[in-house]
Amino acid sequence: MTPSHWYNIVPDLPAPPPPPLHPGTMRPVGPDDLAPLFPAELIAQEVSGDRFVEIPQEVLDVYRLWRPTPLMRARRLEKALGTPARIYYKYEGVSPAGSHKPNTAVPQAYYNARQGVRRLTTETGAGQWGSALAFACAQYDLECEVWMVRASYDQKPYRRSLMRLYGATVHASPSSVTSAGSKVLAEEPGSPGSLGIAISEAVEVAGASDDTRYALGSVLNHVLMHQTVIGEEALEQLPEMPDVVIGCTGGGSNFAGLVFPFLREKLAGRISPVLRAVEPEACPSFTRGVYAYDFGDTAGFTPLLKMHTLGHDFVPDPIHAGGLRYHGMSPLLSHMYELGMFEAVAASQKECFQAGVRFARAEGIVPAPEPTHALAETIAEALRCRESGQEKVILTALCGHGHFDLAAYDRFLGGEMEDFSLPEERISAALSTLPVIRTPSP
Repeated sequence: MTPSHWYNIVPDLPAPPPPPLHPGTMRPVGPDDLAPLFPAELIAQEVSGDRFVEIPQEVLDVYRLWRPTPLMRARRLEKALGTPARIYYKYEGVSPAGSHKPNTAVPQAYYNARQGVRRLTTETGAGQWGSALAFACAQYDLECEVWMVRASYDQKPYRRSLMRLYGATVHASPSSVTSAGSKVLAEEPGSPGSLGIAISEAVEVAGASDDTRYALGSVLNHVLMHQTVIGEEALEQLPEMPDVVIGCTGGGSNFAGLVFPFLREKLAGRISPVLRAVEPEACPSFTRGVYAYDFGDTAGFTPLLKMHTLGHDFVPDPIHAGGLRYHGMSPLLSHMYELGMFEAVAASQKECFQAGVRFARAEGIVPAPEPTHALAETIAEALRCRESGQEKVILTALCGHGHFDLAAYDRFLGGEMEDFSLPEERISAALSTLPVIRTPSP
């Protein structure tokens, strides 16, 4: 059954996360600072101290198109691996947009429409978030304008077709439509783009119009909270509690959505699973980034966020998991990682696609490139169980299908896919431009 409330983990943490800072004053941002970008109800959710927030009936009505999503046991994968482990996966690919992203796109569109907003702008990496927001805007008669990272815009033409089908306007980012995009193009005409650049473009346009607001598909607290419907359902659906919970991370919403309800139960002493985040080796903000205040976008339009970051100037290589090509990580998850509340590992592109092929041939579902990161670690954990004889229960999130990613699978199967090694010099160069945090004047 679809839960009636979203879960906010912040009140249950041993220490509160550091606040976002205004880059001009270096003081914590307030509601007035966020009002040009977000409706009042989402701002309230961003800073809420309530453990549970009621899901509006109008949102539940749309959720019912696909929720609750199925939780399945990967018996055929277990057999193929010869493992004593029991593998379960929560499948979010049954949503209209084919991923977990509508879980937050729908409430964001709803709250904006209720406040009288006419248009929403956003960025998208792989196109999953853009198509989810386009779908959600169609439900509430909102216009939708999307800046899609150029690398994915070229790699995934049918993702942009789906956005347009739902009624959205789609630009390749960097674009000449905005000053932020034009500046990047002037310096690097062939830029593959990044989520940081696309965020700058979407924020620039939203901030310039009174009837337009911005919607973000990951990173922020309210987005992570909306995704907790995944974990709440999984808690009810699982016939046995997990020993290990594994999810992919780019900005953090899919991982948080699966893990937060289980972490609540762990903090209460009722279960004790290992929680593990998996990120791309080409964009390793947890495993090779630093925990520091940084801009959430490339141009510096956003507040300063305390997060694990590779530097807002960092442009990842054009891996096919476009939804994970973000220079930073959710501030809330970054804070929790610093507290030692979960683990993080990185996986290579080829390793992930091999896992995706293995899963598809056993279970029949073609996973999107993003969740293949979680699948790669799930398979590795299951194989460790084969060696040790441990009968662990493993839970993972299959956060989207890969029907729009078959060209990437073609490249992998044809031996044309490459792994991108990330030299330390590139990270150091990007981190050298981190903003200097000054003590605010009294």
